[in-house]
Amino acid sequence: MALKKRRIKASDLYRIRQISHPEISPDGKHVVYAVQRVDRQTEKKYTNLWWVATSGGKAHPFTTGDHVDSQPRWSPDGQWVAFISNRADEKQPQLYLIPANGGEARKLTDLKGEFASFAWSPDGKQIICQFRKKDKEALKREKDERKKKLGLVYRRITRLHYSLDGYGFLPQERWHLWIIDVKSGKAKQLTSGKVYDEKSPCWSPDGKQIAFVSNRSVDPDLHPDEDDLYLIPATGGEMRKLNAPLGPKSLPRFSPDGKWVAYIGHEGRGDWWKNERLWIVPTESDEAARCLTKDFDVTLNPFTINDVGSAEMMPPTWSNDGQKLYFQVSQHGSTTLNAINVSGGEMEEVIGPGGVVGTYTFDQSQQKLAYFYGQMKDPAQVWLREMPTGKSRQLTNLNSKLLSRLDLGEIEEVWFKGPDDNDLQGWILKPPDFDPKKQYPSVLEIHGGPMAQYGNFFMHEFYYLAAHGYVVYFSNPRGGLGYGEEHAKAIWGGWGGADYDDLMAWTDYMLQQPYIDPQRLGVTGGSYGGYMTAWIIGHTKRYQAAVAQRSVTNCVSMWGSSDANWVFQMPWGNKPPYEDIEALWESSPMKHVGNARTPTLVIHSERDMRCPLEQGQQLYVALKTLHVDTELILFPDEPHGLSRVGRTDRRIARLKHIRRWFDRYLAA
Repeated sequence: MALKKRRIKASDLYRIRQISHPEISPDGKHVVYAVQRVDRQTEKKYTNLWWVATSGGKAHPFTTGDHVDSQPRWSPDGQWVAFISNRADEKQPQLYLIPANGGEARKLTDLKGEFASFAWSPDGKQIICQFRKKDKEALKREKDERKKKLGLVYRRITRLHYSLDGYGFLPQERWHLWIIDVKSGKAKQLTSGKVYDEKSPCWSPDGKQIAFVSNRSVDPDLHPDEDDLYLIPATGGEMRKLNAPLGPKSLPRFSPDGKWVAYIGHEGRGDWWKNERLWIVPTESDEAARCLTKDFDVTLNPFTINDVGSAEMMPPTWSNDGQKLYFQVSQHGSTTLNAINVSGGEMEEVIGPGGVVGTYTFDQSQQKLAYFYGQMKDPAQVWLREMPTGKSRQLTNLNSKLLSRLDLGEIEEVWFKGPDDNDLQGWILKPPDFDPKKQYPSVLEIHGGPMAQYGNFFMHEFYYLAAHGYVVYFSNPRGGLGYGEEHAKAIWGGWGGADYDDLMAWTDYMLQQPYIDPQRLGVTGGSYGGYMTAWIIGHTKRYQAAVAQRSVTNCVSMWGSSDANWVFQMPWGNKPPYEDIEALWESSPMKHVGNARTPTLVIHSERDMRCPLEQGQQLYVALKTLHVDTELILFPDEPHGLSRVGRTDRRIARLKHIRRWFDRYLAA
């Protein structure tokens, strides 16, 4: 007798485990990856490494223990796996090595500070790291028990960008490049400087040079998009700038012959709407960089939104013969893996639409490809593609027991026309046991960003609302990515125009469905989605309830108080409020909040540095003074990304408050 499936619960967040960083061994026989779990008693999140054979079979734990092991990287000979772990000190991760055939992990480094990206040298004798030292004052305080107990007395801030959401106040030290000797563990600092950061280091094929990205303008905080590509000898010395155009750059990688560096970026300052493109630049001449994807209206990143795990943005990957490059593309709700010949021509879809490709790696012969793959009804698994045959198969079955017991409801994908005869894509999630003869309450979900997209990726929040009888509908209005530059550029110069019109057209489309109750419409969103929610309640009364989460509400007061600092002026004419306050105020939901009559729940995190707490407070106070039914739910110690990375009990509480609010106004 088949087991009756149940509906998803908020508490299932404790049960869902998350995959990250799958990497295939050089011989193509195994994939190592990280799995995160939650300890329900302590609310701590732990991550261990696992491995699975590419021939199939059961996955096995590679590391164990209540700590965080992450970013596994195979040595070139496949004998070792390097990874970052806090197993010896919860607050101070280090680099570790573990034999590929099993055994005890060996601590490689003993540094005080933070690790970011790292990579093995081609001969396996060294590792290049992006590392940031701990401030001298912090080290002194830690050595003095009295000062350590008393804590910080004051902060002295001298740089313009001094905070980062999810991190806190930035240290004085900057990110620099360090070389670690694998045999001895000896660390050598390769770059230095009080103003500049270096990021995304990679080795040349001969191991003699390091390529990296750095902004070397007079004040990088005032010129955030002026990244450049540099080469530096692996032994240290003078760095040399490559001839690449002005604009943000990331993730450089050498060609197999070392004569080119590929990277991802776009031209210009501040134009967030521009597609991220694939470029190559020569290493042995001053010839200018060449864009390989300029003829294609697509953007190279994995920014398809979900709330359980995430897809990592990967560097472009060269084919062994140097004739082809592989890269991710986010388009029409999917993140695909594509390839293009260096000589030009059409793009080739290696892994097509229908899901989200995150981390991907080839074996040494490039006959096998292991990759992170998330889908609408599965947060993510490790998949393997046999390149000669083009056939893919799933290697892991994480969360399969849980997912097999859940009735998530059915999802319908639709295309519809926007108000300017523009094509728009959306999805309709219907509750389990859906009856087309009934009328249901519904919730419009609006994504954040705005430079992101909804699509074929697992959203626990949507399934949770559907489990409680709501039709949940979500789309990609103008202003987001995945539909070309004109689609993304449509709201540049003022949010709340084309994007609002598209969302109203989407609601109109839903109201044509006989199963939607026009008297029970809800709307919610977070970050930019929270902005649009606050904007909507000031411009229409068609929704009977709203939940505004981690919202932008006042673009004037947001200026200078967000961790993005002055940069938030860019979408509104790129002028500060003391030069043009009207441009910022005109696009602020607070200007129009006097029209609001919709009962609105306001949710904010107390340590949100992206959309500061005062943004939510202003909206709440305004609604209170307008006698609009409202509540303010605050989450202590949580950042902007609470819904994705917050403490699990708080994530659950957030979901229950959202449901409680909608139930109050929309339930039958």
